[in-house]
Amino acid sequence: MCLTLALTVHVLRVCHRIILRINAILIRLILISAPVAATNNPLTQPIGADLSAVDAVIRQKLHSEVALVNQIAEYIINAGGKRIRPVLVLLMANAYGYRGTDHHQLAAVVEFIHTATLLHDDVVDESSLRRGRKTANALFGNAASVLVGDFLYSRAFQMMVAVGDIRIMQILADATNVIAEGEVLQLLNMHDPDVSEERYTQVIRSKTAKLFEAAAQLGALIAGASDADIEAAAEYGRSLGTAFQLIDDVLDYSGHADDIGKNVGDDLREGKATLPLIYLMEHGTSEQRSLVRSCIENGDEQHFDAVLSAVTTSGALDYTKKKAEAAAARAIASLSPLPANDFKTALLKLSEFAVHRNH
Repeated sequence: MCLTLALTVHVLRVCHRIILRINAILIRLILISAPVAATNNPLTQPIGADLSAVDAVIRQKLHSEVALVNQIAEYIINAGGKRIRPVLVLLMANAYGYRGTDHHQLAAVVEFIHTATLLHDDVVDESSLRRGRKTANALFGNAASVLVGDFLYSRAFQMMVAVGDIRIMQILADATNVIAEGEVLQLLNMHDPDVSEERYTQVIRSKTAKLFEAAAQLGALIAGASDADIEAAAEYGRSLGTAFQLIDDVLDYSGHADDIGKNVGDDLREGKATLPLIYLMEHGTSEQRSLVRSCIENGDEQHFDAVLSAVTTSGALDYTKKKAEAAAARAIASLSPLPANDFKTALLKLSEFAVHRNH
């Protein structure tokens, strides 16, 4: 009996020390890697006050009685990132003249959904680096990452219900479902060198562009825009999200780890047939096609330099960039119904940034 009690006390003390150490590591990482204030970014200057309000909502709604939930959620949220999706909600709402505070709640909801997908993505992809830091699964383990992702999803749905608009709930529920389908589609495409451009585009539209679309829709909807204007906002989000993903595909072969915040060549290691490789499989030499097929099937990053040379010399990266530019042009065209104001200008600049960035 005494031996059992002594052992229990010892285990509790060890666990307490581990928790204290985790807290110390998290605090240090958060302080070092806290994102640059959004108001310093010329793209988001018109909504600086709104973004500060969104940050306050995020802090409030992240709270949980379970310490590990707080720790992992804080770690991910403070990892930085461009916050493009909440920015879309805020810019679109303001562009249509919204006056209120519900857009702060919805921007936080969109960020929570996005963060949940990142947690799950990194587990599925076995990623170790995101935004220049260790992924949550690398630091805390797969089980904790998946479960905290579930917490963020459920918290997001609590918040959207509180807004009390059935159309908002429908947009976000549909988006979350489509994103999940996109994740499964991508999983089916892994290690498949015969993925077509059409199949890959479907993954982009489901997995990435759908949440961009929902964010822009929400901003227009909450501002009382017409159905036609809400659809135009949706097109803007879809096209912008597509442009962002295509440039991400390019940067995985031409970027630098310090800039893009992840390991260059991760897509190849994970066996993902992204658009540069799909183009190369269709237009490369037989030797190049054989190399790419083997690398995709086996998740082989050891031949990354040879693949990089092939996608560069074949025009695959240029082709992907042109596709991204075309998507950005569609996004810009969809903004024509918007009245001229600082928020529309920011949305236009965001479309240009999508294709001319290095991170």
